[in-house]
Formats: sequence, structure tokens, C-alpha cells
Amino acid sequence: MLRNLQQIRKLSKTATESSSGSVLKSKKWDALVIGGGHNGLTAAAYLARSGLSVAVLERRHVIGGAAVTEELIPGFKFSRCSYLQSLLRPSVIRELELGKHGLKLLKRNPSSFTPCLDGRYLLLGPDKDLNHAEISKFSKKDAEAYPRYEHQLENFCKFMDVLIDTPPPETLQRVSSMQTRMKDKLNKSAFWAHCLRSAVSMGQKELVDFMDLLLAPASKVLNNWFEAEVLKATLATDAVIGSTASVHTPGSGYVLLHHVMGETDGDRGIWSYVEGGMGSVSLAIGNAAKEAGATIYTNAEVSKLMIDESARVHGVLLADGTQVESSVVLSNATPYKTFMELVPQNVIPNDFLTAIKYSDYSSATTKINLAVDQLPQFQSCKINYPDGGPQHVGTIHIGSESMEEIDTACQQAVNGFPSQRPVIEMTIPSVLDKTISPPGKHVINLFIQYTPYKPLDGSWADAGYRESFAQRCFALIDEYAPGFSSSIIGYDMLTPPDLEREIGLTGGNIFHGAMGLDSLFLMRPVKGWSNYRTPLEGLYLCGSGAHPGGGVMGAPGRNSAGIVIQDLKEMA
Repeated sequence: MLRNLQQIRKLSKTATESSSGSVLKSKKWDALVIGGGHNGLTAAAYLARSGLSVAVLERRHVIGGAAVTEELIPGFKFSRCSYLQSLLRPSVIRELELGKHGLKLLKRNPSSFTPCLDGRYLLLGPDKDLNHAEISKFSKKDAEAYPRYEHQLENFCKFMDVLIDTPPPETLQRVSSMQTRMKDKLNKSAFWAHCLRSAVSMGQKELVDFMDLLLAPASKVLNNWFEAEVLKATLATDAVIGSTASVHTPGSGYVLLHHVMGETDGDRGIWSYVEGGMGSVSLAIGNAAKEAGATIYTNAEVSKLMIDESARVHGVLLADGTQVESSVVLSNATPYKTFMELVPQNVIPNDFLTAIKYSDYSSATTKINLAVDQLPQFQSCKINYPDGGPQHVGTIHIGSESMEEIDTACQQAVNGFPSQRPVIEMTIPSVLDKTISPPGKHVINLFIQYTPYKPLDGSWADAGYRESFAQRCFALIDEYAPGFSSSIIGYDMLTPPDLEREIGLTGGNIFHGAMGLDSLFLMRPVKGWSNYRTPLEGLYLCGSGAHPGGGVMGAPGRNSAGIVIQDLKEMA
């Protein structure tokens, strides 16, 4: 009988300080960071490296936020939420020396496998010859076009690099000195001049193509490039991952680009597993922060921000009543959690609060983590290897053989019902990472869409309803890999409400808020406040709800820390 670990979890422990530590409450810190997710830890590392006294306050017993490894079944270590690495900025890896602190990336080749019910399959990866041979099985024309498609996306990603690694050129929100205003104008001029040079170097045709990608539905972009449905569907999953959008939603092309912006060890668009699970990313960043002098506290839930008479943040109040003083506070919580729950009432302008309240935090994502006693055997790909073949190495796309199948699954969720044939991304990190499962057994991640936050035909709080949906997913996999269901030892399931409750993701949204074009760059989290500062003096955002958005990037944490350091220098 399957063990649903929603009731019987065995959680791992993290060696960090207790929130009851006397040092935490006996001093005034230069900076407090709310939330020990990867962005909060990144911000703490950069702040501490600049010589500031920094404390990170994590609500849970383990650091990492959504980038966390937990041993939910003895011997099986799950990347409980995020499950792949590529977007972590090279500057963060290099500057914080994460390799020295234990980060080990495991490249995947091939990186993608799509089985078909008609007996065919598609493998894709960094090997250009493999891609040509595999795509040719479906379309010779597509096989010739695919390298050009990849090259164009790579050029677009290079254009985006400066936008990702730089705070947005936001208008100064407060009265500043003449020197500060002049420096700000020079920085803005340099930023826009760089963007203009990059745009000119693209040429008009490529610039128009870039705008088309940003504004168009992913389906339009992919239809213009390719004809084979299985190839288009495989690529289209990157355009809808983690969102409530369909492949036909205008602007979904940008999300496609967002998910190929990253790199692994200098190779563009290559996603990797992390040895020890995604928690190893957070642990490496945490180790870098601690080496620089930051202190990390777990079981330290923040209940409110403390505001002084001049309406400036001067610390936080913990759930246990402890008051912690600081010069500034950085929030790695979602914008909704930060301003609607942690900030006292009547201290933030109503127009700002309204914009935060009505931002899009919707989610259609469910994550299922499984322990299995054998690898799935796909009937369309009978390549037998004792420890896993090429079909097991990368992301396995289940239930998405055409873009219309993805759209149908999406529309069912829009109407209030979990998809009858969900779109599933399956990964088996234990094929490459032998540290996360017992010999001969494996860890499997299922990233599933589309599941509404409040389904109309039941409730995620109902154990029977949850089990029914899980079995629906397993049965779909059985169609492609007969016998898969019988290999399951146990599983853990996180629906949108679970992601909100357990990880702190408002609405279950993995990006801290939708990644639509109306919620990016100068409009993230809201217009006029894109540079990590907030209307409450002394409070900054450093999480995925700020520019440049979601994914395990580290960019919001790094950029935010730079702004805080700059402001504290001006205050000194």
C-alpha cells in the first residue's frame, strides 16, 4: 500500500542557530533577512562580505525555501520543490565561490525525452548530431531549423544578461543629495546606452523577432519555426511551466525565453541536477554567507515588522515574542506576505497596497516526490541499461505530445477542475546522483500541471481527493511505462495550498507572482518600486517577487544587497 507522506513525513534537520539564541536579541544588527531561501541567503552573503552584521531568520527547521532537500522517506532525499538548476547566475557562483562550498552540478545529456503512445520518441540535448537525428524522425525540415532556433534564443539571452544582473533603472523615490541624484542619472544613462547599443547590434529583423517572442503566444512562435507536433509540445512546456497560462496565452513566449536563460558551467541553456539535491544550492550559499560572518537562525518565524516614530523599520518581532533590532530589513517572503501580513496596518500607501493585493499569485502547479524500487521502462524506448539509459537522464515529458493537449489540460483548470490528462515533467535525479537514494532504488520528481488552487469538484484538504488525483497521474505514466504504479514505495504531494502553507508561496505560485509582461522589469512587483526599495523606509525586497523574477537565480538577492549597501553608505 502506498504511503502518502502528507501524514507521515520524517523531516531532515539543519545545523543552524536556534531562534532563542541570546546573540540574536542582545544586539542591533545592520541587516535582518526574512526567509532563508536561496535569494535571502544570497543577499545575506553579499551584505556580510561588505562588512555588515547580518542575521537570516528562517521560519522552518531547514534553510532553502523552495530550493531544499528533505529526507521524507528514510534513505530517499527529495528536492522537494525546485528540482533542476540552470538559472543560478554565473556571477553568484563565481563571486561566492560556491564550488568551494560544496556545489557540484551534474550535467544531463540528453536533457529531454518525450515518449509517444504511437511507439515513437524524441530525445534532445546538447549533442547537435543527436538532435538532428532525433528530430529528423519527425521532420527533416525541423531538424534543419532547430540549430537556428537555438542560436536565436541564445542571442536573445545575451541581450537579457545585463537586465538580469542589474537593478532596474527606477526613478529615485525619496529626497536625495545632489551627489546621489547626479550619480543616479549617470547610472541610468549608462544602462540605457548599453541597452540601445545591444538593440542596434541585433539589427532590425532580429529586434523585431525578439519583440515577437516577448509579446506573442508560445504557440505562434513555435508554429512559425516548426511543423512536428511532438517537438513543438516538448519545447512549449518551458513556456507554461509554473504558470496558469496556456501555450496560446500572449506573452507566454517570454516565459519560454526565461527558462533557457541559464547555463551550467558556461554552457547556455543546459539544465543540471545538483549532487545532494537542490538543497545543496542553498547550503552552499548559506556556507558562503556564514564564512563571511552572517548568522542563520532556523525556527525563527517573523510575525511583524517593527516601525519607529518616524515610520522607519527598525527590526522585527518574532512569533515567540522576541524583538530583534536592525538598521534595515530585507524580505525574501512574497510581496503579498510581506506587505499584507508582516507590515503593520496604515503605514503603506493605499495605492501600493492595492497593487500588491491584486497582483496575480495564481498557481496551477502540483509537485509529487516519489520513492520507487525500479526505473520506469518506457515501451516506446527499449534501450536497456542496468542503471538507467539516455531516456532516464533528462526531463521526461508525459502527456504533452501536442500543444493542443497542453491547452486542453490548461482550459480544464481554468474552468476549475484538475486536468484529466495532466502535463507532467518527470525527472529521475538518482540516475546521475547516487547520494540521494539506496542502491537499486530511485527518487522521482513529478512537476504537474494543471491543478487549480480551489478545485470546484472537491478539496485538496480531502485525503481521498488528493489520492484520486495522484492515482490519475500515476495511471497516465503507466500508459507510457507499464507497471510504473507498482514500483512506488511512497510519495509526498504538494498542491498549490500545500506550497503556500509549507513553503510560504502565496497562492502556490513558484515565482512569488506571475511572470507576465505586466509584472516584469520596471513593473515588478509594482510600478514605481522595481529597485528593491519599498514605500516603507528601511524595508527592501530580495526575493523572486522582485526583479528579475522567479527560478533559482540568486539575482534578486544579489541585486538587492547592492542597493542596501549603497543606501547604508549614504546614511553613514
